[in-house]
Amino acid sequence: MRQLGRRCGPLSAEQESVIRSLPLERLEALAEALLDFEGMADLNAWLAANI
Repeated sequence: MRQLGRRCGPLSAEQESVIRSLPLERLEALAEALLDFEGMADLNAWLAANI
């Protein structure tokens, strides 16, 4: 969560809830994908495609 916040800006409560509910394999994929994120739009696009 801290890494996402640093890369994308403050997360909403809804985003945090969705991320915390991800299964481990999706969470690992998100952790890898966030290395390429440039902002909140990238996180939102990833969540839309992966949940």
